[in-house]
Amino acid sequence: MYYLLILAVGLERLAELAVSTSNAKWAFARGGKEFGAGHYPAMVLLHSGLLVGCVAEVWLLDRPFIGWLGWPMLVLAALSQVLRWWCVATLGRRWNTRVIVLDGVPLVHRGPYRWLHHPNYVAVVLEGVALPLIHTAWLTALLFTLANAALLRVRIRLENSALGYA
Repeated sequence: MYYLLILAVGLERLAELAVSTSNAKWAFARGGKEFGAGHYPAMVLLHSGLLVGCVAEVWLLDRPFIGWLGWPMLVLAALSQVLRWWCVATLGRRWNTRVIVLDGVPLVHRGPYRWLHHPNYVAVVLEGVALPLIHTAWLTALLFTLANAALLRVRIRLENSALGYA
């Protein structure tokens, strides 16, 4: 069942990329400017690596499902998806996986953006810990979290600068 969950998350990611690609084309057609495209391949590789790591660690190292850990982590992973899609719905056509800014368009301050500048990254961090730990893939959770922290440090600084927060 865990492998099916990872497959479902992978399919969700493909849906996310389709939405992102469509929204990016929309933004570029309206004069959107992309910032920091150089780190994007690393982000794609890291997020793909999370899914591969979840499967590989559980399979190769025979990680067990431990109910007291797995069930709460499943709930957290599901909540991360809810938060992610709330962000997508709130930003609408302006949401994508790249940093594309439209000049003269005000920032969004509704939905989860009422409380945080980058709520989608809360979802990413939560998922990066919870998804592997559903099946005790602690090594994947640790490595993804460390690599993601380094990537988010770059990404959030870039977005803050592009959006005028910093």
